Amino acid sequence: MANRIQGTVVEVNGAGDLITDIAEEKWVGIKRTFETKIVVDDEHETFGLFDSNHQQPPMTLIAIVESNRPLRLHLVADSASAMLGVSKGAKVEILW
Repeated sequence: MANRIQGTVVEVNGAGDLITDIAEEKWVGIKRTFETKIVVDDEHETFGLFDSNHQQPPMTLIAIVESNRPLRLHLVADSASAMLGVSKGAKVEILW
């Protein structure tokens, strides 16, 4: 994995999603395959980039990319912030 984008969690929304400062122009060209790895706070990993219409099962950590929005980390059917113990200021990396 030779390419890397680094960012930070800048907000935790009401659902417990981790909103990053990784803007669309940074992630737009990255392949949405499972070869793309997202690391949160140096210890939590997920693979692939998904849109908001994903079909992932409950308790799956996913990275959501939407037009005109920054990268968002979402735990399906639960709070990513509470489950991972991650809050504002945590480091986020995309590697591919």
